Formats: sequence, structure tokens, C-alpha cells
Amino acid sequence: MGAGLVKREIFDADHDAFRQLVATFVAKEIVPHHARWERDGIVDRAVWTAAGRAGLLGFFVPSEYGGGGTADLRFNAVLVEELARAGATGPAFSLHNDIVGPYLTSLASPAQKERWLPGFCTGEIITAIAMTEPGAGSDLQGMRTVAVRDGDDWVLNGQKTFISNGIISDLIIVAARTDPAAGHRGIGLLVVERDMPGFTRGRNLDKIGMHAQDTAELFFSDVRVPDSNVLGSPGMGFAYLMQNLPAERLSIAVAAMAAAEEIFRITLEYCREREAFGRPIGRFQHSRFVLAEIATELQLGRVFVDRCLVTPDLSAADAAMAKWWTTELQQRVVDRCLQLHGGYGYMREYPVARAYLDSRVQTIYGGTTEIMKEVIGRSLGL
Repeated sequence: MGAGLVKREIFDADHDAFRQLVATFVAKEIVPHHARWERDGIVDRAVWTAAGRAGLLGFFVPSEYGGGGTADLRFNAVLVEELARAGATGPAFSLHNDIVGPYLTSLASPAQKERWLPGFCTGEIITAIAMTEPGAGSDLQGMRTVAVRDGDDWVLNGQKTFISNGIISDLIIVAARTDPAAGHRGIGLLVVERDMPGFTRGRNLDKIGMHAQDTAELFFSDVRVPDSNVLGSPGMGFAYLMQNLPAERLSIAVAAMAAAEEIFRITLEYCREREAFGRPIGRFQHSRFVLAEIATELQLGRVFVDRCLVTPDLSAADAAMAKWWTTELQQRVVDRCLQLHGGYGYMREYPVARAYLDSRVQTIYGGTTEIMKEVIGRSLGL
């Protein structure tokens, strides 16, 4: 990254070997196809099963279900970083591993684990989680999707939107009100599987960035979800969501840092080679100062995120700090790097232009910057 003074010391030889494996996989199985996936608006299912064969899915899942059996978050970080550095926004492996996976490993019954985890690890079962609704974005307690008990089933009705993996997914964890009168204590998590009667998907949403990542609206009309598809206790869904959100937010922070560092690396090279008025543009004082500011901010962000990665039981407030700071930093870095590219930065063939579009959602999903500040503020007793 340049004249960095802080050496990363959180990884050991096993992580380094895994990074090489991931980098090789990305170069072979993702980079050659990503432009086509962006045109198609969705990745090939084959990349998921290839990732399963390579051991990139469910490496934290117990070995008896086909996983790697490790709880070391640094392996998750390595995968997230290598995908981010390649600009590979299509394959939502981090959603599968870092966000959905913990619900299945911590809440699923032995029978549910036997049904779902082997396919989760092979990539034959692609997952998603459905929380956001058209009328209740950041306000999870305002959700209107309802599940009513009927014998051995729950009858599910409602709508979700902005669901990543919404088109390609086979198994979706759906948050729904199981007791409308109980407030946040009346929310459950139901697992909806592909082709359940009454479950339909809307169009693949037309986003300004991340075009290879399918995002959809989901509709539930009298979907009968068997009691055997409920995760944990029907009334504890909100608590489960709150428990797992810190891991999701840390994963987003890891991706933000890696993507920002990569765009800075590309821009630094550009500023050394691109000439104006007879000299490289990086030689102008203004350019040097901008690059110096970016390098410093990236060092500060990197140290904090790495500390979070090795902190047991990361608090919700610390995860919120990491998420809002790094995603806002990512946008500042990409914006300034695009400016340094001049007119070329506006051309989509340049990585900085694609990063400008792809990074914009980072301060929105996983909890907006405003929600992150609210979480931090409440932790201060305010």
C-alpha cells in the first residue's frame, strides 16, 4: 500500500496458505466470468459448487456435516478480503458464510443440521436471509410479515425486499411476526425452501452497482412452513437477529477496508505513471497530500478492523463503529481516487469507476450509518 508503518500480525501460516488458495480460486473461477455475470445480473450456480469443492463454504461448520470445523474468523476475513480486492461483488459467499451460516450452526436442531448443512458446505444449497420490508427498512420492529400457527405448520404472509441472493437462493431465513401483540418478543425465524407453494420471487432488482449480485423482492402468500423449519424459539427471532448482527457488520467492515486499500493501490500506481504538464501527476503537491491523507486513514482503519477480528465476543457498539467508519472511509477513498483519475475515472472500464458504483450501498445495508451511530450512542447511556 505504500509507506505503511503498521505490519499486519493477525495471520499465521495457515491463513497465508488459505489466502493463496482463495486468490487462485478467484483468478480462475471468478475473474474470467465476472463481466458476463454483471451483464446477466446473476452468477452461475457452478461457481458455488466450485467454491464448495475448494473448501470456501462452511469452513466453520462442524466436520461431521462436511465443514472445516474452525471458529477462527480470520479465515472468513481472508475470503472476504480477496473477493473485495478482485472487485468480485457477484458471488455472495460472505452472506452465505458470515451472515446466514451462524444462524444454522447455532440455532438449528440436529435434524435441521443434517438436512441443510451438508448442502450448505458443497454449494448445492445457496442461502439468503430476509429481514427488510418495503415499509420497514432499518426498523425491524416495524415488520408486517406474519406467521400464524395452524396445526403443525406456520402460515406465512408478507413481503420482503432488497434480498441479496434473492433469485438464486434455495434456502431463505425469513423474519416474521409470530405473535403480533408481543412486540419485539413476538418475532420468529422461519426457513423457507425453494418451490414451497405460495412463495414467489419478484424481478431481479436494477441496482446502480453490484450488478452481478442478484437482489430481489420476495412474496409469501399462505406459505405453509412446517414447524420443523422454525429456527430456535418462535418468539426469540429479534434477539437472534441482534446477536448475529455484529458479525455481519464486521464482515462488511473487512470488505470495505480491503476494497478501499485496493483502489488506493491502483490509484497510487496511476499517479506514478500518468503525466500532466510534463511530470507524473503524483508529483504535484495537491496529489501527494491527497494520497498521504488516504494512506494515513487506511492505516488507522486497518488497525481497528484487525483488532476487532481478534477480539472475542465483539460488542454490538464496536461492530457498529467498525461498520460505519470503514464504509464511510471506503466511499471517501473511492471518491478521491476517482478524482485523481480525472476523466478516465468516469469510464466503467477502469476499476475505480466500478468501485464508485459498487461501494455506495456499503453505508446502507447491514444497518445504515445513522443506525450505527444510534447503536453507539445508546451504548454510551444516551
